[in-house]
Amino acid sequence: MESNSAALSCDCVARRFGNAADRPERVRRCPSDLTDAEWAVVRPLLPVPGWMRGRGGQPEAYCHRAMLDAIRYRVDNGIKWRAMPVDFPPWDRVYAFLRRWRDHALGEEFHDRLRGQLRERAGRDAEPTASVIDSQSVKADAVVGADSRGFDGGKLINGRKRHVVVDTLGLLPGVMVTAADIGDRAAATVLLKRVADAHHRLELVWAYGGYTGSLIEHCLAALALVLAIVKRSDAMRGFVVLPKRWIVERLFAHLMRSRRLARDVERRTTSAEAMVHWSMTMLMTRRLTRSRPARG
Repeated sequence: MESNSAALSCDCVARRFGNAADRPERVRRCPSDLTDAEWAVVRPLLPVPGWMRGRGGQPEAYCHRAMLDAIRYRVDNGIKWRAMPVDFPPWDRVYAFLRRWRDHALGEEFHDRLRGQLRERAGRDAEPTASVIDSQSVKADAVVGADSRGFDGGKLINGRKRHVVVDTLGLLPGVMVTAADIGDRAAATVLLKRVADAHHRLELVWAYGGYTGSLIEHCLAALALVLAIVKRSDAMRGFVVLPKRWIVERLFAHLMRSRRLARDVERRTTSAEAMVHWSMTMLMTRRLTRSRPARG
């Protein structure tokens, strides 16, 4: 990891205009911490707090960069809230910060800004035109209620299912968390409509054989989307990389590297979706600050 200097001078709005300037700055030492290069990318994309827009509320007392580091540490290491290391802000303040971003869709907005910037850096348009849809079943912790958990008979997993739409760069235009017993086609009907409303340029979606049936006609008639099925040939033996399907499988592999996502421990499905977005922000900030290889 590219380490940061010990003597930092954070320029977040909480330190410049809020009450965070009265608190000592944290020395960053964890692998999940934002590097100086990542912070330079992230800072202009953060939402402006309501108290700076004259909407009332008390100016924040904790550094935004320290808050982001605390959330990234929790997602990356899968710790309990009360196990937050003492060099971060108090766990209840970090939780309140995360909950406020979740309830007001600020975390998703921040994620989408990073995704658009990364696509433009790769020479693509900010909005995708093609994507891949798939699902992943994960076991659920005891704190997950019976109203949002189920049994996936195909994977033999009692828990929840993550339905994702991934663009051709492996980024995430949409995610929805349901009980594991919800069928892929039923969830895709809701998720694809949500993604199509947010990304008007989307035209083509690849999927595996479980999405066949009436969903193909529904996507074409109601959403103006072409749902292309990528099938596995009967002649194939053993492991074979299928076209386009590997993109979403790579995303699932990345999510499982975040220990908070290896098992669903969130009480609410919206919190589970927020954890997926935060895991992707860690991936995107690292990609944005990665040096490009020299071309011959």
